[in-house]
Amino acid sequence: MGGKAPPFWWQPAGGKALALAPAAALYAAIARHRLRNGPRAPVDIAVVCVGNLTVGGSGKTPVSIGLAKAAAAMGLKPGFLSRGHGARLSRPLLVAPDSPPVVSAGDEPLLLAGHAPVAVTPDRAAGARLLIEHGCDIAIMDDGFQSARIRMDHAILVVDALFGIGNGRVLPAGPLRAAIADQMPYADSILRMGQGSAADGVIRLAARAGKPVHTASVRPLEPERLAGRRLLAFAGIGHPVKFFDTVRAAGADVVQARAFPDHHPYSEAEIRRLMEDARGLRAALVTTAKDAARLRGSAIPGLDEMLEVLEIEVVFDDPHVPERIVEAAMAAYGRRKLAGRT
Repeated sequence: MGGKAPPFWWQPAGGKALALAPAAALYAAIARHRLRNGPRAPVDIAVVCVGNLTVGGSGKTPVSIGLAKAAAAMGLKPGFLSRGHGARLSRPLLVAPDSPPVVSAGDEPLLLAGHAPVAVTPDRAAGARLLIEHGCDIAIMDDGFQSARIRMDHAILVVDALFGIGNGRVLPAGPLRAAIADQMPYADSILRMGQGSAADGVIRLAARAGKPVHTASVRPLEPERLAGRRLLAFAGIGHPVKFFDTVRAAGADVVQARAFPDHHPYSEAEIRRLMEDARGLRAALVTTAKDAARLRGSAIPGLDEMLEVLEIEVVFDDPHVPERIVEAAMAAYGRRKLAGRT
């Protein structure tokens, strides 16, 4: 879901959330039906789903990358399944690390493709078949948990520790994609991302349901590149404030921070304005890797020279968790293959 999340989603439920309760009840009923009765098409490949309970950024994409790295270290050939936010495609597309970037595929596939092949399509089963044709033996699905379109061998739900589930209401009254009680039975594990107490309620529910709970955080790569520098930071992600805080924690002087809607398609005029304002502040620009993917192909002179991209990686408190998730998915896939459910 693109656009800027309404601020009231992240505040205690009030008048706006109550006014939207009838629409939220209808949305919740549809989501419940989809979760319970979705086709869950079987495919002849192990599938790990990295999803979240809410719309907005919870850190799914770096978790997906971390799982792909773990799978590769185990001798497997991973691939990603992505719907591709805003992707303009007439048929499933494979974006590989060694192929030219296809901007129309969307920002997340471009970011993921730096680590493993990505099948971009809303038809998850067709995407899985494309990965199989490319020689992959495990598919890591970035999002898609609530759609219930494909059989999953392990589903891990990422919950942001700082923002949690907001006001706890279902769309459009709040950020939840479905009621917690409807989503939890289909999750295999929960991942609390970052620092904070906003996810504590979800963690308690998960523990009561017998779901394993893991913890992780993100850390910047090469933060020393930013230390002591004057920077105009900008980001079009689910929670831009987290990125701005990360830049500051790296020791940078963030003289200005600009937040854009999630998946924002930057116009040439917006990019030029950012560059002009940075020059006026005697600062460089800094943004996220996901935003940088959307800026690929820009021919604006001087942008590459003044733009810094802060890469991040996920660090699990228990470094063996990614390996165990991959192993669990492969074992579950083996069981359904023996049962003839591929």
